[in-house]
Amino acid sequence: MAGRRLLLQLAGSALIPGLGTQALSSAAPGGAAPAPPAELADLPNAQWIGRSRMRFFGFDIYDIQLWAAPGFRASQYAQHALALELTYLRALSGDAIAERSVQEMRRGSDLSSAQEQLWLSAMRNAFPDVRQGDRITGMHHPANGARFWFNGKPRGAITDPEFSRLFFGIWLAETTSEPRLRSALLAGAAP
Repeated sequence: MAGRRLLLQLAGSALIPGLGTQALSSAAPGGAAPAPPAELADLPNAQWIGRSRMRFFGFDIYDIQLWAAPGFRASQYAQHALALELTYLRALSGDAIAERSVQEMRRGSDLSSAQEQLWLSAMRNAFPDVRQGDRITGMHHPANGARFWFNGKPRGAITDPEFSRLFFGIWLAETTSEPRLRSALLAGAAP
């Protein structure tokens, strides 16, 4: 029982790639691209690029989908408007989401303590506690930073392009801790 409890606690802290997670890719049902979420209204002509599932020691954590503006190139993800939609498959705390995000963002750049604290605070405001079936959608605009929605309702923006590049790089940068998840998300993108 204690071992199962420890695994569930670890799974709760692993909502972002890392800590030995396993990414499982899955195609869209029937091979067709799913309909974009309503939050993508200001990403005209958004195209579905790919999806994956995050697993941790056999526990399903979330499903993730990538949407991008026409012309999206995987090697230049930070230069394109895009959105990631995470649909959670278990309950997780918003604080854990924010803290794990900062840990993963360190892979893409050395962050000062002051920068980490500023971004951590902003993410704690943007990321609520989630339950099974909840969705967090994040949109990256290269010049403007990131905006977030929770179950289709606005949660706020972090208007720092460097934050946005590093945050979405958690999944899309070559430095990701989850290269298989990245490959599945970028399956429909030009290199």
